[in-house]
Amino acid sequence: MARIAYVNGRYQPIHRPAVPVEDRGYQFADGVYEVMKVVGGEPRDLDRHMRRLRRSLDGLGIRMPMSPPALEAVIRETLRRNRLKEAVVYLQVSRGAAPRNHLYAATLKPSLVVTVRRAGLPSAKEWAEGVAVVSLPDERWARRDIKSISLLPNSLARQKAKDRGAREAFLVDGDGCVTEASASNAWIVDRNGTLVTHPLGHGILGGITRERVLEEARAAGIPVEERRFTLDEAKAAREAFLTSTSSFVLPVVRIDDAPIGNGHPGETTRRLQGLYAEAAGLHPRFHQGT
Repeated sequence: MARIAYVNGRYQPIHRPAVPVEDRGYQFADGVYEVMKVVGGEPRDLDRHMRRLRRSLDGLGIRMPMSPPALEAVIRETLRRNRLKEAVVYLQVSRGAAPRNHLYAATLKPSLVVTVRRAGLPSAKEWAEGVAVVSLPDERWARRDIKSISLLPNSLARQKAKDRGAREAFLVDGDGCVTEASASNAWIVDRNGTLVTHPLGHGILGGITRERVLEEARAAGIPVEERRFTLDEAKAAREAFLTSTSSFVLPVVRIDDAPIGNGHPGETTRRLQGLYAEAAGLHPRFHQGT
């Protein structure tokens, strides 16, 4: 079946040309996006994604393309037309189309694109045995809390990680601290058994899965600190893992050439895998640790 996209008021085959050449998303990466998982045909954490979308748009001074209820209806209709139950929804809003100029008018009409694809989930081996990451300099712009479509540094980092046989890249700032990964939030369990992740602010994107995992951890009585941690601390940690919409809670067992803990997914990571999978209604194969 052909994939169907929503583009500025029309549902059409995804490969049909649709966005103007002078759309500012294409010319300047002037836009934001959201990615949300679909389980059993139902978009998960839709309210949280809508709140983050509005925050990102406000950060760039772009108007919402339509009301939240109307946008939710578009998302659900795009899902229905693609007939997928386990999927990922990609939503992109650019500032709109105008003759190419660094300056822009406040009256531009935002452009909205919604697509759906099958979820690229972690393999059974990755979920069970964990993955490797490499460390790379964090070369992104300063407002990482805005979910901008300007993802070239992220893309290059992810490709370098793949070329080096790793799943992801831990991005390291000028102080030697891990901010996040190229497409995920980064976590460690320190030597004291405390769950640690970088605090919110301009330095990282506040992941929806990150938010949910923090809630599950605190409810389960797992000690949590939102603080900066160095690459050296990460390599010496008991455990490490990644979180994102499509990777869920994914164990990290090696950073560069350093095995993490005993080189296998740790107890806290396993527990959080199970807690998150149960809360998110994921397939039973993702319920390890419960």
